[in-house]
Amino acid sequence: MQTEPIQAKCKQFCRDYFTQLNAVHIDHLERKWIAISIIIIALLVGIIVIDAFFHGVNPPSKVETIDSASLHLSKEFAEENLGVQTDDKGNVVVRMVAGRYSFFPKHIDVPAETPITFRWVSMDVLHGVHIPMTNMSTMIVPGYVAEITTTFPKPGEYPLLCNEYCGMGHNHMWSNISVIEKEHWTSKQNTPVPAAKGGSVNE
Repeated sequence: MQTEPIQAKCKQFCRDYFTQLNAVHIDHLERKWIAISIIIIALLVGIIVIDAFFHGVNPPSKVETIDSASLHLSKEFAEENLGVQTDDKGNVVVRMVAGRYSFFPKHIDVPAETPITFRWVSMDVLHGVHIPMTNMSTMIVPGYVAEITTTFPKPGEYPLLCNEYCGMGHNHMWSNISVIEKEHWTSKQNTPVPAAKGGSVNE
C-alpha cells in the first residue's frame, strides 16, 4: 500500500490549516488568555502525573462486585464482621458500610503511623468518603467494593465525612475515627479483653 499520497494530503491539509489560522486576526489580549489557558491545562496535567507516579494516587486496580441488597447475608460485611480487624501478620483492615445517613460502625479506634486498609460498601445509593489530612477520598458505588489504604500521621480525632450528595440528610452523614498512638494500640491488642455479651469493640 502506497502511503505517499496520504502523507502528501496530510501535509497539504496542515499547510492550509495553518495558513488560514495565521490569516485570522487574534487580539493581543486574546492571545494572552489563550497562553494562560494552555499553561493552566499543562499545570493540571503535570499535577495528575506527579500524583500518579510519586504520591500513589491512582484509579482502583481491581473491581470487586457485591450484592448491596444482601450485605447482611455476606460473610465479609455481616454486622459482626464490621469494624477494625488485625490478622496474624499485623495487617489492619477496616470494613465499613455506608447507608443513608451514616457510616457503620459509627466510631472506630485505629493506630497512628500504620498502613490501614479500608474496605467500603454501600447499602443503598452512591456515597463518598473523605478523611481530612489523609489520602482517603473515594466514591462508594452500590454493587462494588471500594478499597483504599491510608496512614494517619498522628494521634487525634478524625472526622469521616460523606462528600457525595446522597439525599436530604447528606449534611448529617458522618462518623468518627479515634487514632491512638501505635505503642498504645499494640499494648491494647496484646491485652486480653473479656467477651461482652452480644457486644463489639466497635460502636
